[in-house]
Amino acid sequence: MKKTETLNLFPSSTPSETPTGAATKRMGRSENGGGSSDAETLWARCLEIIRDNVSEQVFKTWFEQIRPQSWDGSQLTVDLPSQFFYEWIEEHYASLLKKTVQKVLGAKARLQYQVVVDDSETEREQRTIKLPAFRKQMQQPLPFDAVASNQPEPSPTAHYPTYFNPRYTFENFIRGENNQLATSAAMAVADNPGKTRYNPLVIYGPTGLGKTHLVQAIGNRILQRNRNARVLYTNSEKFTMEYINAIQTNRLPEFTNFYRTVDVLVVDDIQFLGGKERTQDMFFHTFNALHQAGKQVVLTSDKQPKDLADVDERLISRFQWGLTADIQPPDFETRMAILQQKAMEEGVDIPGDIMEYIARHVTSSVREIEGCLISLLAKVTLDNRELTLDLAKDVVRTVSNSNASRLLTIDDIKQEVSTYYEQPVELLSAKTRKHEVVLARQMCMYLAKQMTQMSLKSIGLHFGGRDHTTVLHSCQQIMNYIDTDAKIRGDVEYLKKALRS
Repeated sequence: MKKTETLNLFPSSTPSETPTGAATKRMGRSENGGGSSDAETLWARCLEIIRDNVSEQVFKTWFEQIRPQSWDGSQLTVDLPSQFFYEWIEEHYASLLKKTVQKVLGAKARLQYQVVVDDSETEREQRTIKLPAFRKQMQQPLPFDAVASNQPEPSPTAHYPTYFNPRYTFENFIRGENNQLATSAAMAVADNPGKTRYNPLVIYGPTGLGKTHLVQAIGNRILQRNRNARVLYTNSEKFTMEYINAIQTNRLPEFTNFYRTVDVLVVDDIQFLGGKERTQDMFFHTFNALHQAGKQVVLTSDKQPKDLADVDERLISRFQWGLTADIQPPDFETRMAILQQKAMEEGVDIPGDIMEYIARHVTSSVREIEGCLISLLAKVTLDNRELTLDLAKDVVRTVSNSNASRLLTIDDIKQEVSTYYEQPVELLSAKTRKHEVVLARQMCMYLAKQMTQMSLKSIGLHFGGRDHTTVLHSCQQIMNYIDTDAKIRGDVEYLKKALRS
């Protein structure tokens, strides 16, 4: 049974907002025309770019399964096999897809997903439901834009943006020994925000274990019980960008007032505040104001507060005022429960021996377990393969090989680039201005920014203590070369592939 849900990746544009020329002119057709052959040609060009930016297994699992459907001169429509497939693409590859589509089709182009979920309806209109997509990629207005700026405090009935995903609830969060303390604390906070000793509540652990799900469940439960509660979810990167925007637009008082009048503030990935001194200072005062007013603060991080790099000690001490709870990789029983729930959500019946095999061999994170399951289902539904234990073993083997790779470091990048450009590694941190060395150094900084989670300041420290403006300039220089110099563009592609492998 299939039904099609249409998901717009980019905000709607007017008919005049067509691509900047090029895609339509290259196709030799009018802007308002349409056709599957044009869609296939354009999507094939998109796939060429995507293939160079992901591993071969990722490409085969996630992007080869996407089928072009139509192109109307301003919007490319593609088909996805399931809702879960769509959610995985949006969660992990939204930025890559958006940049690729805009490069091929033009800056004003739009991409639309069609997710097949029920084929019992015969009429296309009955099979199509429009849903928002690329939620994380769409430019959001400053959150305080929705609240009257002339009020000292927003009224309880004012439209108050929260940014919570209603699908993240305690009811569909799988509880196990690996997350017992974090889950119990989260539920206590949701039941009595600001009134427990768990303020702030800091939940930490490696990526892909359900931290975001858990903290969003807190917000959803609070809002379910009190629709007038001022509950806000954000992440450290978004907080930083909004702070910078507020400074640039002379709206800092509104920004400050907005964040200091919430009842519950949930901030994801607090580790990315590292190296951002002014943002940390603003967050410090925001935290103090909320805590002193008895408001609840909930944070997530990939490590314990005491281990956060480039974060002010006074902030770290405040993060430790309440409860710090970790989430570990799930045990076997929890992994089995996760697989059973995901299979039920997908509406498929998976034999017990296959689920047990996956649960015993994919152990690193919830995200990898889900990815393994959807890869298996994709091979069955799209490649017409039989659902067997041997097929499951092939999928698991691929996932296990992917997980075995270690994190990329600055030293890895330095070594690869110095070998490629035949320059001694030590010269990359020296003060020499020789063109060959400068190019190699700029390439290192660009690759570090693109392929690691290090801040600009941290990257600069690895190259003779250079400041963040030098790193930013180096990244911009390489980006300019990529647009104008085929040789440098080839260098970047080669080095990225070498570092990934």
